[in-house]
Amino acid sequence: MALISVEELSARIGHGDDDLVICDVRFDLSDHDRGRRDYNAAHIAGARFIDLHHELAVHDGSSPTGGGRHPLPTTQQFAEVLERNGISPSSFVVAYDDAGGAVAARLWWMLRSIEHQRAAVLDGGYPAWVSAGQHVETDTPTVNNSTYVVPPHWAGVVTADEVVAAIDSGRTVIDSRAEARYRGDTEPLDPQAGHVPGALNLFHGGNLSEDGLHRPVADLRERLNSVNLGQQPIVYCGSGVTACHNLLVMSMLGIAEPGDALLYPGSWSEWSRDKQRPVATGEAP
Repeated sequence: MALISVEELSARIGHGDDDLVICDVRFDLSDHDRGRRDYNAAHIAGARFIDLHHELAVHDGSSPTGGGRHPLPTTQQFAEVLERNGISPSSFVVAYDDAGGAVAARLWWMLRSIEHQRAAVLDGGYPAWVSAGQHVETDTPTVNNSTYVVPPHWAGVVTADEVVAAIDSGRTVIDSRAEARYRGDTEPLDPQAGHVPGALNLFHGGNLSEDGLHRPVADLRERLNSVNLGQQPIVYCGSGVTACHNLLVMSMLGIAEPGDALLYPGSWSEWSRDKQRPVATGEAP
């Protein structure tokens, strides 16, 4: 399962599912503390807060997957996050945000990458939950630590050099950022504007309808078919976060395993800092 509806999550809470763990992953790139403040103000009952910047990324040079703005931690560091949040291999984890799933998908992808099968993103996130009149609270739940033995390495990740090799061999590489950043019209965050030469643009925000829910599966399938995914497409974004939203949609369409579609975690924030890497601009790959 990649997505869960407000109605289904509400029913699971009502049934008192013992294996359910809800994670609030709200995040604001311009204000790293806002997610925690929003969580403290109100959140879905029983939800634990997980900090994207400090728990789903590391910034001390220890990442096994390279650089960029949100480098992946080691799988063991991630295990420590899971354990202090009471997440075990049998837990059904539901992640939500207020960004259409673009941030929550990072946690979903990390779980899938370590072979955790039971994880989903709340369709519509916190706004949909509140709009539906569902219960929220301010209490922080009491959590019993768990034990989680993880694989030694992330599955489904590639380096910048592997991105180059994939493009040279004719494989599809997808840039998940907004069209203006892909073209190089603007670059609010990184040293250079543009995109990886040969990469196609598929803005992750296009996965959503105007109401903030995901588009029908038939629409999403047509959208992905427009870029001819082929075998083992590679997906990147600004920092390896919102690219996971496109990977989430691919999972909805049957590209379910991390090895079927790959993440370049360093993404544009790593690529654009390397002056030896070529940069393309405009609408063409």
